[in-house]
Amino acid sequence: MEKKHPSSILILLTALFAALSGVYLLVGGIWLTKLGGSFYYIVAGVVMLITAWLLYRRRATALLLYALFLLGTVIWALWEVGPDFWALTPRLDVTFFFGLWMVLPFIYRKLVAGGKLAYGALSAVLVLTVAVLAYAVFNDPQEIHGTLDPAQTQAVVDQAAQADAADWPAYGRTQEGTRYSPLKQINDKNVAQLKEAWTFRTGDLKTENDPGEITNEVTPIKIRDTLYLCTAHQKLFALDAATGKEKWQFDPQLKYNSTFQHITCRGVSYHETPAAAQADANHTPAAQCARRIIMPVNDGRLFALDAETGKRCADFADNGELNLQSNMPHATPGHYEPTSPPVVTDKVIVIAGAVTDNYSNREPSGVIRGFDVNSGKLLWAFDPGSADPNKIPADEHHFVPNSPNSWAPAAYDAKLDMVYLPMGVSTPDIWGGDRTPEMERYATGLLALHASTGKLAWFHQTVHHDLWDMDIPAQPTLADITGKDGKKVPVIYVPTKTGDIFVLNRTNGELVVPAPERPVPQGPAKGDRLSPTQPFSALTFRPAEKLTGADTWGATIYDQLVCRVMFHSLRYEGIFTPPSEQGTLVFPGNLGMFEWGGLSVDTDRQVAIANPMALPFVSKLIPRGPGNPIEPDENAKAAAAPSPAFSRSTAYRTA
Repeated sequence: MEKKHPSSILILLTALFAALSGVYLLVGGIWLTKLGGSFYYIVAGVVMLITAWLLYRRRATALLLYALFLLGTVIWALWEVGPDFWALTPRLDVTFFFGLWMVLPFIYRKLVAGGKLAYGALSAVLVLTVAVLAYAVFNDPQEIHGTLDPAQTQAVVDQAAQADAADWPAYGRTQEGTRYSPLKQINDKNVAQLKEAWTFRTGDLKTENDPGEITNEVTPIKIRDTLYLCTAHQKLFALDAATGKEKWQFDPQLKYNSTFQHITCRGVSYHETPAAAQADANHTPAAQCARRIIMPVNDGRLFALDAETGKRCADFADNGELNLQSNMPHATPGHYEPTSPPVVTDKVIVIAGAVTDNYSNREPSGVIRGFDVNSGKLLWAFDPGSADPNKIPADEHHFVPNSPNSWAPAAYDAKLDMVYLPMGVSTPDIWGGDRTPEMERYATGLLALHASTGKLAWFHQTVHHDLWDMDIPAQPTLADITGKDGKKVPVIYVPTKTGDIFVLNRTNGELVVPAPERPVPQGPAKGDRLSPTQPFSALTFRPAEKLTGADTWGATIYDQLVCRVMFHSLRYEGIFTPPSEQGTLVFPGNLGMFEWGGLSVDTDRQVAIANPMALPFVSKLIPRGPGNPIEPDENAKAAAAPSPAFSRSTAYRTA
C-alpha cells in the first residue's frame, strides 16, 4: 500500500479544518440570521466549505477564493467596528492565520492550476490585513482629545481652605466627597520616578467560611502622621504614614453567617472633639477618645476606638460597641451590612447599610439612623419604607422590613447641616409588582436629610420604579460652581449606574443641569408595571447608541458567533428594557457606569474627573412552579421567602 506524503496529509487536514469551520459557521450563521443578526457568517460558512472542496481537489483557486473572502472580511470588519484593534482581532485572527497557513510552501506548492496568481493575490491581502491591524494598534477610537482652558490650569488655590492639605481625613478626603488633594510634590513631571517607600501586609485573606464575594475596597484615611485602614474582615490597622510600621490593630471578630452576600470594608470615619484641638494648641495630651475612629462591621455593629491607642471608647454605647441590629426585623447577621464609612458631624454619626440583594423579601430595614458621636445614643431615625419615616419603634416593635437602603458612602454639607444619602431599591431588585407606594417613595434617588434631626429636606429620584438594580452607587460630590449668570451655585453631583450625572442645587434638590423625562421601552412582566418615562440628565456618559451584535466580544470568529446568537436571543431595546422571562440585556448594567469611586473635583479650577465603565448585565425572570417554590425547603440554611411571582438568575458579559 502506497504511503501518503506528509504534505498530502497536511492538505487533507487543512481541507478538513476548512470543512468543519464551514459547517459550524453556516449552521450558526443561519441561526443568527433567523434571529435578525449578521448575514456574514452564512457567507463565511459557504466560502469555507467551497475552500475545503477546492483544497481537497488540490485546486489553487482555493487561494484565490480565500483571498477574496479575506479581503471582504477586512472590509466588513472595518465597516462594523472601525480601526479598533481589539474589536478587529476576533474577526481577523483565525481568518488571517488560516490564509497565512495556505501560502506556506508545503501547502500552496501542492496545488495545481494558476498557483502563482492565487498565491500573489492571497499574499497581497495578507499584507493588507497586517497593515490594517498595525494601524489599529496605534489608533484608539475610544480616546477623546481635549484641553482645559488655560485659566483653569492656572487657578489660584485658596490656601486658607487647604490648611490640612497633607491629610486625607475622610473617605472622599472631605465629607463633601471631592476626592482631590491639593498637594503638588508629586506631579506629571516626576510621577514616573516614584519608588516604593514601604509595603504593609495585613495577612487578612479569604477563609473557608467566607462567601464567594470578598473584596478589598478600602480607601485609607490619614490624619497627621497616622494612616487608618480596614481589611475585608474589618480588621483595623493604624500605621505610621511615613514608614508603614504598625502602631496598633483592632479585630472586631466578625460574626459569620452562611447567608452573607459579601464581605467588605470601604473605610472608616474620624472624629475629634474641640478639646483635642485645644490640647494640641497647649501641647498637652488629649483625653482618651478625644480623637476616635468610627468603624462599621458587616455583622451589624459599630465600634468607636481611640485613634491614638486602638482601645475601645468606654463611654460609647456598650464599651465602644453599638448594636445596629436593635429594632431591626429579620436580624440575621449578614443580611444587614454596613459596608461604607458613616458621615460624622460634630455631634452625630449618620449611618445606613446594605441589605442582602435578591435573597429574600423578608429582609432587614434600610433605615438610616443618627447616633450621638460621644455616647452612641440613638438620636433619630429615617425609615424610607415607613408611613412616618422618623418614627422610632418601641422596644417590642421593629423598623419596616425590606425598606429601600443606602449602601454607598454619603456626603455632608457642614454649613447647611445636611447629609446626602444615595438610595437604592427594596429587594428583589428586578421585580416590583408587590412594591407599595411607601417602598417607591424614596427609592433609587438622592435623599437629603437634616443631619441633626433626621428630618427630610428633599428627595430627587433618578430612576422611577427601578427594575434594573440602578441604586445610586457612589458618594455624591459637593461643589460651588459658577453659573451662566456669573453667580456661585451650591450644587451636588450625583453619578449613577446609568452613566447620567445629575446636578442638583443642594439646598433644595432642584435641577441645575436639565434632566428631561423621555419615553422608555414598555411591556412589563406579568403582574408588574413600568414607568412610561425616565429622567435623562444632559450631563452624561451614557452611551449614545444602542448595542448591536457588532459590539459582542470573542477571541475568535467562532466564539464571537456564539455571543452574537446569545445577544440576539435576548430582549433588548436600549436602556431601561424591562426584565423578562426571555432574558433581558441591561446596558448600562447594574455594575454601573459609575460605582462607589464617584467623581473627583478640583473646586479651585472647577474641573471634575470621572472614571466610568461600561459592562452589560443579563437578567431573567423565572416563574414560580415545580422545582422553584416560593418558600425554600425548611431544612435550608436560612428560612427566606423570595419574590412570590419570580426568582432571578443573572450573568455578566462584556461588550
